Amino acid sequence: FTDRLDYLSPMYNEFGYVVAVEKMMGQEVAERAEYLRIILGELTRIVNHMLNIGFLFNELGAMMTPMIYAFTEREHALDLFEEAGGSRMMVNYCRFGGVARDVSDDWLKRCRKVVDRLDRKIDEFETLLTENEIFISRSRGVAAMTWQEMASYGVTGPMLRSAGLAYDIRKVEPYSIYDSFDFDVPTYETGDLWDRYRQRIAEARESVKILHQALDRIPANGSIQAGKKAWNPRVPAGELYTRIEHPKGE
Repeated sequence: FTDRLDYLSPMYNEFGYVVAVEKMMGQEVAERAEYLRIILGELTRIVNHMLNIGFLFNELGAMMTPMIYAFTEREHALDLFEEAGGSRMMVNYCRFGGVARDVSDDWLKRCRKVVDRLDRKIDEFETLLTENEIFISRSRGVAAMTWQEMASYGVTGPMLRSAGLAYDIRKVEPYSIYDSFDFDVPTYETGDLWDRYRQRIAEARESVKILHQALDRIPANGSIQAGKKAWNPRVPAGELYTRIEHPKGE
């Protein structure tokens, strides 16, 4: 059900939920499943950021062109989601201790091609949009906020980092196996509309770096589920707060 909380980032909604339950249960996660979660999660992050940019340019009067480009790239990611989980949007892929089903070697090869394609398309987005003088005139200096102001309103994620604070849960409080990956936490300075756009471009590039590492290092075989399967797992009584770096923030 967590997929439905944000239809642009369904995999990451699942990710946060299973991490919380696994902590309460003291449940380990199969290594191959950890990599599959991160691969699908970072694909989700790239697609989320590209669509965010597409929506932004619609509001600025670009009349759907960047949005159509973003949706085109999203389709390639959704093809992979559908094959892995059985659904394009409500993927329902994560399980406590692992994932629902394994992927084939051919899927991993096609995933690498999609990642390479997304890398090129991020370059195309930059060429088309970043230095566009109309875009700059409508975004630079607009809605600027300091990171202190953002923090006082509970703003997290790309917006907070666009104002200069290098705060990313994957670095400051690593979950899953993110601490084994080499990636940077980009930041900008003004927190205005232009820097928020550039922040998401920079973060999409870091996701590409993570994806290449994950595809290189994923175990060739092994279980996708730790522990024994249970239709009615028993979770200890109590409550727990956990957090992840969702594409839209903490």
